[in-house]
Amino acid sequence: MSVDVLAGLDDNQREAATALRGPVVVLAGAGTGKTRVITHRIAHGVDTGAYSPGRVMAVTFTTKAAGEMRGRLRAMGVGGVAARTFHAAALAQLNFFWPTLAGDSAPGIIDNKVRLLAHAADSIGLSPDVATLRDVASEIEWRKVSMLSVDGYVAARPNGVGRLGVDRVVALQHAYEKLKDERRQLDFEDVLLACAGMLEAEPQVAKAVREQYRHFTVDEFQDVSPLQNRLLELWLGDRRDICVVGDASQTIYSFAGADASFLLDFPSRYEAARVVRLETNYRSDAPILAVANELMRGRPGALHLTAAARRSTEAAAEAPVPTVTAFEDDRSEARAVATRIAEQIAGGADPGHIAVLYRAHAQSAELVAALADAGIATSVLGGRRFFDMPEVRQAVMELRAASVAPIESGFVDTVRDILRSRGLTDEPPEAGGALRDAWEARAALLRLAQEAPAGTTLRAFTDELTARAKVHDEPAMRTVTLATLHAAKGLEWDHVHLIGVAEGLLPISYATTFEQVDEERRLAYVGITRAGRTLSLTWSRGVRERQPSRFLREIGSGTLRAGGATGRSGGANRRAGSPTASATPRDSARAPR
Repeated sequence: MSVDVLAGLDDNQREAATALRGPVVVLAGAGTGKTRVITHRIAHGVDTGAYSPGRVMAVTFTTKAAGEMRGRLRAMGVGGVAARTFHAAALAQLNFFWPTLAGDSAPGIIDNKVRLLAHAADSIGLSPDVATLRDVASEIEWRKVSMLSVDGYVAARPNGVGRLGVDRVVALQHAYEKLKDERRQLDFEDVLLACAGMLEAEPQVAKAVREQYRHFTVDEFQDVSPLQNRLLELWLGDRRDICVVGDASQTIYSFAGADASFLLDFPSRYEAARVVRLETNYRSDAPILAVANELMRGRPGALHLTAAARRSTEAAAEAPVPTVTAFEDDRSEARAVATRIAEQIAGGADPGHIAVLYRAHAQSAELVAALADAGIATSVLGGRRFFDMPEVRQAVMELRAASVAPIESGFVDTVRDILRSRGLTDEPPEAGGALRDAWEARAALLRLAQEAPAGTTLRAFTDELTARAKVHDEPAMRTVTLATLHAAKGLEWDHVHLIGVAEGLLPISYATTFEQVDEERRLAYVGITRAGRTLSLTWSRGVRERQPSRFLREIGSGTLRAGGATGRSGGANRRAGSPTASATPRDSARAPR
């Protein structure tokens, strides 16, 4: 291997990357370079001969993260490592062994659980609405990843779903399973259950899998469910060559079965486990980290993040303190955020490095209108995928058609000409909205062509676009990102505006227990730690006379400063009182420090 895979790692990252034999747990805070550590650790193991690439499995939670991991490894000259999601790894094993065990191909995978649930409901005379069906689908997923039988589910969740009593929910689950069996189909959770069952019931299969994969690395280990952890144990067998990486403060999927105790209790479950802590943050300026640390102070497994010395002392001293601003209503809040973003862009900030984050999608309506009025293009995470946009599909079709004929001009010029025929101009339209979004999408395609390696042909370029579309590897667009806090996890921006930091929104109104409020706190922490250079927190009273979030009081005025913007009638901060000192509900569900 020609590159020094340990070069550029700090002392703690190097310690983790050189701990090649497990068990190892890396407690990696936000922005501390955990993906870098994972990939460099694997590359170092291959480089030293400790690992054979084909015997390494790196497991993560999203197809995109797995693809990024494979890409980083390839860049270091390491190929052949199985970097997959839990589901992809389990499905590959089912498809490989099922024909031998059952004499037939593996069952198909359901493409729409809610639709199948609707058919199951019809079969037993129920007609729940789509929202209820979605909730029942979530309950089925939670039951399975928690490894509960239907009876166990009833004991754990006796209150039913919406207007459906628990008896009807159980009947619907049984009907769903019956219909699924009749159609010879599995859902995503069944894939994990079936793989685990196969490994438990078939010693020869378990032996073959354990012979194939000797070294395991699991990213985002705070998000594993009991079922995923059980599958991991079956993959390992009696071996201990495992490295897990995670951050308990970023556990935001407990409602879906994630259990951070597997991360926190790892040293007690694996005797003599090596523990490495990564607390040097390379993303955020010190004032932002001060807010994050204060919010999580005293929480189980919380890491204390420190800023990396990537700037001079003078520059670091000038890092802006995060602001908190109160407004009269949601519209005033949205317009003020849009104005501030326009100022940041006018000051030279790249729109692609700016994000507005919120707890629920419903909060984005006023924002979309305010940003469109300001002529600012936006992309909504979790909305339409880039390659599903009509203007992108049409452009890709034309590029593919052109790729089969000789081209008279150069590759990039040809791409530019085709995109211009579809509406790409030298300058973006002044108006925001759909017209600007379409322009930004075409501009992103042109940038991909301009950044392609020398010698790329139009045919190769269109093949690359098709491959990226399949794995949802979307190009960066120079648009302001709008995203829920859940969707923002794993991403980062220079400038983050976190809106709706009020009781009933963050924490959300239905978070009533200590555990639920604590999950909301971790969501706020995820949002805060997405920011690199500036962070603004805002809230509005609205028609329901909201109060500022209890999290603002817990952070305290020592790490936040009052913003200067005001609401509709002016003086919103004066009317509302200091956002960081206002009274908060007595049932704050904050653990003693």
